[in-house]
Amino acid sequence: MTKQTSTVSKLYYIFFVLLLGITASGIAFFRLDSPVSKEGEPVLFSVPRGASVRIITQTLQDRTLIRSSFYAYYYTRILNLSLKAGTYRISSSMRTSAILRYIAEGKQEYTRVTVPEGLSLMKTAKHLEDAGIVSSAAFLEAARNTTVLADYGLPGNNAEGFLFPDTYFFPIGSEAESVVHTMISTFFTRISSLKNVPLEKSKLYDKVILASIVEREYRVESEAPIIASVFVNRLGIGMGLQSCATIEYILTEIQNKPHPLRLTLDELKIPSEYNTYLWAGLPPGPISSPGLVALEAAFTPSDTHFLYFRLTDTEAGTHSFTRSLDEHVQAGRTLVLKKAAGN
Repeated sequence: MTKQTSTVSKLYYIFFVLLLGITASGIAFFRLDSPVSKEGEPVLFSVPRGASVRIITQTLQDRTLIRSSFYAYYYTRILNLSLKAGTYRISSSMRTSAILRYIAEGKQEYTRVTVPEGLSLMKTAKHLEDAGIVSSAAFLEAARNTTVLADYGLPGNNAEGFLFPDTYFFPIGSEAESVVHTMISTFFTRISSLKNVPLEKSKLYDKVILASIVEREYRVESEAPIIASVFVNRLGIGMGLQSCATIEYILTEIQNKPHPLRLTLDELKIPSEYNTYLWAGLPPGPISSPGLVALEAAFTPSDTHFLYFRLTDTEAGTHSFTRSLDEHVQAGRTLVLKKAAGN
């Protein structure tokens, strides 16, 4: 055998060994990346905020969703994938690479929930808990978190009135603070399209208090700015707002009593700073989450001289508006309340 022939033989041998190695690696790669099961049912898998890649991949293996955490870890590192926190619907019938890319793309599972207009803070918390978004206790704690309130410059001691009523898609497993931030941010986004929005937060807060009362009083959209004008006119002459909705708030939210169908004279005398029959001016805080109709009415009330209104058609939900007490008395003597939102 010549020297040249020997060299060629060695090259063929090295090539053959390399080919075997590549083939073996490809087989190993294919096996480790292959699904654990052909018919795995989709399950929810949560990636905690701040969890390391090693912990995430090990948890995937522990739940038999992938074959090898070692392979998954280095696959993620080599491709520089950033695994995002959240809750994902994945299956053991998916390839490991597909699962990792799915998490890296942040394709989380969401829950749809519609928060109605006019809910109080506590009713909003219960509504979100019933929808499986977040626990009521955690939501209330977040809505009273001074750091969260300071982020938006809110002067009150909770987010009442600023949790905008809307349809939301929250990721499954959302944290309470994230939910509260989303709802408050939505409030400021939605009011940006309205006119006469006060720039000063204290003045905005007063308008939201007014809007929260209007929300609980109006039934027909066209009457909202007229009802707002009645309250503005009363504020202008130092007259009590005399809003039945504030008494309802005291009974249901502060005293935890059932929503009343009618108010008694004794209930109009309840010693509370929210009692607008006893004290002139606005109550200390909002009593509900107003929607755009009530907010727009509070920002731009009608120009009227009305000081009174009374629900006169319970079916149509319309009111009579009057300038004097005598006219108001003639409109009817029964205090009929707007049915509580969420009840």
